[in-house]
Amino acid sequence: MTYEKLQKGQLLIAEPSIIGDLSFNRSVILLADHNDEGSVGFILNKPLEYTINDLLPEINSSFVIYNGGPVEQDNLYFIHTNPELIPNSIEISNGIFWGGDFELTKNLINDGKINKEDIRFFLGYTGWGSCQLEDELQANSWIITANNYQASILSKSSKQFWKEKIIELGGEYVIWSNAPENPILN
Repeated sequence: MTYEKLQKGQLLIAEPSIIGDLSFNRSVILLADHNDEGSVGFILNKPLEYTINDLLPEINSSFVIYNGGPVEQDNLYFIHTNPELIPNSIEISNGIFWGGDFELTKNLINDGKINKEDIRFFLGYTGWGSCQLEDELQANSWIITANNYQASILSKSSKQFWKEKIIELGGEYVIWSNAPENPILN
């Protein structure tokens, strides 16, 4: 893998060989930023048993919270598709934005102007230092794919997402799509 191939907006699919790592086993990560200093991403398919209202009672919504990754899990992050409503957000790519005015975002949710297909909340994020992600790619820990869903990725079901991406890869990966999460249980 070359450094130039990595760019924000891509998806990182965990190789089937990542076993026993609770954060990354069967993960699909949206790469939110990538530069010389490192990379940041959010795990898209690891819902937690919390809703936004559980963490912030002033928000009258049952939007599910996701495990964004093992870094700073005491912080709440969000990505969305509404830059015209949420100022100060940063474009990741393909109509997906990161962060923005959180107080305004809370009001927009309470007013019903943002729905669950427009926004996703995460506890923590996935982070890599300089060249760390490239090293993991060379060690065959991740598969890079384009985000062909673009902004509609936020409405993608998380339960089968990794399996769907593995089947799309075809070839030797297809056999892994029906393997148990823990091969010892096979």
